[in-house]
Amino acid sequence: MNNDILYCFHLEDDSESFDLAPELLAGLELDFSSFENREDGTFIHTVYSLTKELAEENLNRVKENLPLWLEFGAELEAGEIYELAKAEWAEAWKKFFKPLEISDTLIVRPSWETAETKPGQAVLTIDPGMSFGTGQHATTFYCLKVIDRLAGTPGIESMLDAGSGSGILAIAAGLRGYKKIDAFDFDPDAVRVSKENIAMNNLDNIVPEVGNAENYAGDPAGYDLVCANILGHLLKAYSKNIVTWVKPGKYLALAGILNAEFDGVSEVFTALGFEEIERFSLKEWTSGLFKKISRCSR
Repeated sequence: MNNDILYCFHLEDDSESFDLAPELLAGLELDFSSFENREDGTFIHTVYSLTKELAEENLNRVKENLPLWLEFGAELEAGEIYELAKAEWAEAWKKFFKPLEISDTLIVRPSWETAETKPGQAVLTIDPGMSFGTGQHATTFYCLKVIDRLAGTPGIESMLDAGSGSGILAIAAGLRGYKKIDAFDFDPDAVRVSKENIAMNNLDNIVPEVGNAENYAGDPAGYDLVCANILGHLLKAYSKNIVTWVKPGKYLALAGILNAEFDGVSEVFTALGFEEIERFSLKEWTSGLFKKISRCSR
């Protein structure tokens, strides 16, 4: 295996919503990046693999799912596999990630950019690599807003980042003063990247783990805020475990949910002892904040 080469294929995206395909690709646990083709206004998603064999497997998986994704409104066309030097990839996508202000108290900037800040505004520095999470996507943006808004609220001191990706949500919690922070992701490479980002932000109270929402246990005492930025069908499938992470009377932010799926997800969690506090929709995605109103066994 040549460690300097990636094996890639493009997906041309003619969907009405740019945000749809990235969530679907994330559901297949693929490494990818997304760019705008400024010449014709379409978007390109590039899937990366470390070996040609894995690239062929991933391409076949994507092609098998194209008819199903079309039902959701994702109009995608897959190209052929090609080779790309890692050095080329590392520079090509950076021009699409710019500083993003979350609030007067939090701003996100890529590691290679500077950002003008306001007095008292925490600066979250991130280099996502191939991991999900820059704050640009609607679901990540909502979770950042919730973390920032609840920071400093009496009784809100601990946070769990479920499906941590680049580590952006856990880092935001650390910068905004949460005292106890845990994080996990199913992808070991994402956990590695998140550790690097945590160190870059000079935080020493977060140690992300490799884990899965199906059986992750976390702190037996539970958390004051759980952010689960996971696809809607997985939130429902693992709901009975997810609810055990939240302390009675505390909060659960659910994201990664298509608009048409949100009511069904909300019904599952309200049936398990939660109250829907709010919902936020942007393009194809709806996220929501829930409060645990009854004790669920851990």
